[in-house]
Amino acid sequence: MTTDLSTKPQAVPSDEARTVSVKALCAFGAKAGDLDLRFVPAPSALEGMAGHALVQGRRGESYQSEVALVSHCGALKVRGRADGYDPRAPRVEEIKTFRGDFDAIRGNHRALHWAQARTYGWMLCELHGHDHITVALVYLDLGTGEETVLEEQHTRAALQAHFELLCERYSDWAQSEAAHHAVLDSALARLEFPHGTFRAGQRELAEAVYRAAANERCLMAQAPTGIGKTLATIFPLLKARAARKIDKIFFLTAKTSGRAVALEAFRVMGEGCAPVRVLELTAREKVCEYPDRACNGDSCPLAKGFYDRLPAAREDAARAARLDRQALRQIALAHTVCPYFLTQEMAHWSDVIVGDYNYYFDGSAFLYATMKDSDWHAAVLVDEAHNLLERARGMYTAELDGPSLEEAHRVAPASVRGALGRLYREWDTVQQSQTEPYDTADEIPERFTRTLQAANTAMGEYFAATPDALQGPLQRFFFDALQFARLADSFDDHSVFERTLGPAIDHQQRSLSIRNLVPAPFLEPRFAEAASVTCFSGTLSPFVFYRDALGLPPETLLLDVASPFQSRQLRVEVAMNVSTRFRDRAGSLRSVAEIIGAQFARLPGNYLAFFSSFDYLEKACAAFHARHPGVPVWTQTRGMAEADRHGFLARFEEGGRGIGFAVLGGAFGEGIDLPGSRLIGAFVASLGLPQHNALNEITRERMQARFGKGYEYTYLYPGLQKVVQAAGRVIRTEQDEGVLHLLDDRFARAEIRELLPPWWELRLGGPAHAGRKGEDVDAVR
Repeated sequence: MTTDLSTKPQAVPSDEARTVSVKALCAFGAKAGDLDLRFVPAPSALEGMAGHALVQGRRGESYQSEVALVSHCGALKVRGRADGYDPRAPRVEEIKTFRGDFDAIRGNHRALHWAQARTYGWMLCELHGHDHITVALVYLDLGTGEETVLEEQHTRAALQAHFELLCERYSDWAQSEAAHHAVLDSALARLEFPHGTFRAGQRELAEAVYRAAANERCLMAQAPTGIGKTLATIFPLLKARAARKIDKIFFLTAKTSGRAVALEAFRVMGEGCAPVRVLELTAREKVCEYPDRACNGDSCPLAKGFYDRLPAAREDAARAARLDRQALRQIALAHTVCPYFLTQEMAHWSDVIVGDYNYYFDGSAFLYATMKDSDWHAAVLVDEAHNLLERARGMYTAELDGPSLEEAHRVAPASVRGALGRLYREWDTVQQSQTEPYDTADEIPERFTRTLQAANTAMGEYFAATPDALQGPLQRFFFDALQFARLADSFDDHSVFERTLGPAIDHQQRSLSIRNLVPAPFLEPRFAEAASVTCFSGTLSPFVFYRDALGLPPETLLLDVASPFQSRQLRVEVAMNVSTRFRDRAGSLRSVAEIIGAQFARLPGNYLAFFSSFDYLEKACAAFHARHPGVPVWTQTRGMAEADRHGFLARFEEGGRGIGFAVLGGAFGEGIDLPGSRLIGAFVASLGLPQHNALNEITRERMQARFGKGYEYTYLYPGLQKVVQAAGRVIRTEQDEGVLHLLDDRFARAEIRELLPPWWELRLGGPAHAGRKGEDVDAVR
């Protein structure tokens, strides 16, 4: 059955399109003054809820909590929940929680709080016919449990005027946004695939993405490199946007290069017909105009009066279809506002948001939190999704290192130094029994976590009382300690507690870590709460491995798009007499060099040779150069700078000749495009299996206990994924031809061959064969 990608959008009721929450209404129209991000520890969501309940529980019998309210102003519908209401007074309360110095609560925050309280005051006057009402702000100090109460007496008329002013500001904007969406929906209904016809496999992928969005399902799609996966995934979601009431599309990537490809695809898609507002999210440190200054109006000119100038900047940004990093910078500087926080504001008003994985999947992810807070119906695209596993493990890993604690203790004020000293002593106790440089445990000592929490409380109180404190070692350690404490609260068999000791001559190089092994429990809600999620990649098999490890739902849809490439395009040779096992690597160097040399002699051109480690790479390159000194070679190095990486790739010129030596799974193993004669072959001297060490063995045990496939999930599947990615650099288009040498006899095993792309036709040979044309070798699939 063919999915109709030209489905016309369903009409969205006008009142639904113009509904806004009290919080959003006030945030839009009531913020004024400076941007002020002086660090003050904020209560968690759970602490805030508990604080609200504490205040509400102290009130009398007539007091009503969480009062649902709705009001209209013209075509605008405003809804929200008042924290507390006493009809006898009458009196409305807006409750806020904080820690530390009450006077440190910023003026722009208080203005927002008052706007919310007054709005609820009007809504209650309207509902119950009050001529006047007491409006109260209740600030609860979570450290002491004490309340600071601010009150105002308001007439019905004054509150109505305040409410209508906010609505007027928002209504003009909402009207322009409604017009934008009407034009966009009409354009998307007429949108056609930009290249006229789909490539082989593209339509199949596009239809699967559309069905997943229509049925609010998750999809895992494996599709070969070169078919145009980016266009094939964004086109159906743009078609589904209006038809299925998708508010936002999030396109998430692992690398900056992936963002550039996505932005270009949206540009191509929108040319001439679809005014899609596309926003690029960029890390704060990459767009900060004054990195040596603090984010407040006393220090940074772009923070001074930020909210006063934001409306004009927002209007300018809304008129631009492409809000990439450079475009936003130009708009922000034209209005003298911070580019980073203008970007965050425009996330509310963009149709598509392109950014890194962490903006949605990290524990404190901006997009995920905003989606939930704004009740967006968001469809998520996860590009090169095989990378998400390791990235997510990093997101839910925390480390504390000894030197950072010592430095924090050295600069800490007296009120904090004692708590850090006790933490240091408890740290010593934890590591006293450690005899090996590295060991792990299934539990975190309770006394250590209690001492850490006490230190965090002391640091938090200090920063709450001194918001102007300079950023430095104490604040950096505090952030690390907070992350460690948060993960300690959810510690389970998805993670492991690590203790690491440095060398005997430098005992201070020690650390304690919570290392995540299985991110599924953390990612499950991220998949569940999106309207739909499509994870796609050229290497996403076995599907069950990624589904289990990432926490996708059991009913996730699966699609494996057949490759448009033919076996005749890629000659795949398996060296049967080569072993790259660790114990055999030294003895393999001669054979590896002979195979690479024979292939180059037979067909000179550009090749990539991949190895399992820098040590093996360097020895193999030296062995090859000794035997073939006339062949140009260039190598990937440890800690290679970005400019050097560009230089490495620049050597692969059309019609060029030479061999680039690289590490499997590194910067050149995926995400690079060298079509035609820029790359005509590759050598892979490894199965890519992760190193056999204590951590991987623990991972294997956890994977075995959870999924029953410990070796496969820890070693085999991740290893072969890197092999297939590296090999995928050779054939990029249906016109490309090349050769691939798999330099290990294990590639001939049936269980290995089953995990390789089905269109590969393996030829089994050895160093003496070297895959010479016309040689009688066995072909195996």
